[in-house]
Amino acid sequence: MFEIFASTDAWVALITLTFLEIILGIDNIVFISIAASKLPAKQQKKATNWGLALAMIQRILLLIGVSFLIALKEPFYTINTSWLTVGLSWQSLILFFGGLFLLYKSTSEIHEKVEIPKHDETKIKQKNLTTLSRALVQILIIDFIFSIDSILTAIGMTNGIGEKPEDALILMVIAVVISILIMMIFANAIRQFINNHPSMQLLALSFLILIGFMLITESAHLSETVIFGQEIGAIPKGYLYFAIAFSLFIEFLNMKLKKKINYVEEETPELNEK
Repeated sequence: MFEIFASTDAWVALITLTFLEIILGIDNIVFISIAASKLPAKQQKKATNWGLALAMIQRILLLIGVSFLIALKEPFYTINTSWLTVGLSWQSLILFFGGLFLLYKSTSEIHEKVEIPKHDETKIKQKNLTTLSRALVQILIIDFIFSIDSILTAIGMTNGIGEKPEDALILMVIAVVISILIMMIFANAIRQFINNHPSMQLLALSFLILIGFMLITESAHLSETVIFGQEIGAIPKGYLYFAIAFSLFIEFLNMKLKKKINYVEEETPELNEK
């Protein structure tokens, strides 16, 4: 069952996916915290923990459902024209529309965070959440919305890894469980880190653009799409891992440089005055 962990690609995918799930889950933590804060103090921690636990269960169930559909690889309809040949299957359709959704969602999220950063938080604060059950219902709705891009990201990072269909599902479930547990334990520390370094979340959203594009090309490849006599090839996941690792390396260098500049300014205030 766990033979997949003998593969280096599996470990790289698991670590990268867990990291992305945590970073992309920050908004989920913020919104759950806002919803919980409207309850009496003794119920707030219970609502937050239950909210994250329900998010984990909900994502695992959705992953199982989507993984079942992705396993349906046989084409149910074939388009064959003078310039286009494609065999449509449930797998290719889910990957294609999932890729389009990630492109849309990541672009709109980046725009919203830059132009109107408190828009969603304001909407949640306006809701009347006076009981634990009402708050949990609202949290479930929030979790479902955030689960969509989380699941599509997981599929993009793990699709094609392992010899059996359940191999990718095992990786996705483990990454979701680890990320939710880490968010439960270190929610405040993670939120503070993102508040101090908002560019990290923007960087994670930009990774979704890469993953979305990769899902679209993978959909075309798996459906054996031929456009004007040209076959569509799959993008090796190593390219994606390198792009993410290199971007994070540059970001950490920027963070270290910024910290050093702030330290120098605090230690030598007379230089700032000049």
